[in-house]
Amino acid sequence: MATDPSAPPRAASFEVNAETADETLIAGFSQFGLAGLTAVDYLVDHFEFEPVGNVTADRLPAITPFENGRPRHHTRLFSHADRDLTVLVGELFVPAWAAESLSEAVLEWTRTNRVEEIAILQGMTIPHAPEEHEVFYVATDDYRDHRLGDADVTPMAQGFLDGVNAELVARGLESSLRTGVYLTPVHSQAPDVEAAIRLLDAVSSVYGLELDTGPLEAFAGEIREYYEELSKRLAEQTQAEVPDDRMYM
Repeated sequence: MATDPSAPPRAASFEVNAETADETLIAGFSQFGLAGLTAVDYLVDHFEFEPVGNVTADRLPAITPFENGRPRHHTRLFSHADRDLTVLVGELFVPAWAAESLSEAVLEWTRTNRVEEIAILQGMTIPHAPEEHEVFYVATDDYRDHRLGDADVTPMAQGFLDGVNAELVARGLESSLRTGVYLTPVHSQAPDVEAAIRLLDAVSSVYGLELDTGPLEAFAGEIREYYEELSKRLAEQTQAEVPDDRMYM
């Protein structure tokens, strides 16, 4: 019997290899515009977070990033002795059909390590005017009550989350895990530095990080060529793997 070339591969599986975690996990994944990924990467670099673990993938087309001849895991976890934050930097594109498996692995790890909160940084592809360059949120009630009472962040009017973000927020609705997604419009260039700065400004305000985003332009310039190649690879995969973005204001 011939194999249907349009059918997804066998179910992917993921494993989180980290034994410790902090109360809050801030995550950025490889998505269009790379704003969330750029933001968490800069967060790790700026505050000199230390690597504490990684996420491995099975039965999924993988990448192995490298820098100065040294390979690294595509999805990594970082922490800091003086901050109650763990940061997840996810450079691997995860198609929609594998999102549930990744979410299950991350959520099992949060349960085991008593993580109480997840914040996801993401760019969104929606038509927008220049004055609509701001950050929005989608968050569970307990996250809003705990973090957003006095925050200057606008709730997203309506729309849909999909992929990993949808899976994580859905679990937040069913459990005590506080879950929030920070969203901002992105453009096609990679990385969209202005969008990443908006996300960082919002999360810095909410979490009291006192983060200087001024050097981000230079930081992004250093990694632009790498991110451009990652974005090209992401675009090639998303043509077949990801439906049109249904988020709207």
